[in-house]
Amino acid sequence: MPKMKSHSGAKKRFSFTGTGKVKFKPAKMRHILTKKSQKMKRKARKIEILNASDTRQVKGLLPYG
Repeated sequence: MPKMKSHSGAKKRFSFTGTGKVKFKPAKMRHILTKKSQKMKRKARKIEILNASDTRQVKGLLPYG
């Protein structure tokens, strides 16, 4: 059986914690930050844990994660 390939886009966007949860960086922090509220920018700075219902799909995209 050949090796499975990891999804290239998912490799760049998601990583795993030691316990197997999926970490990701929220969107909306790249450009045009002047019109976004301070509260929104503060929340988008943090690393977040993916919802459990979406975790199964990401683990399918990253078989060796």
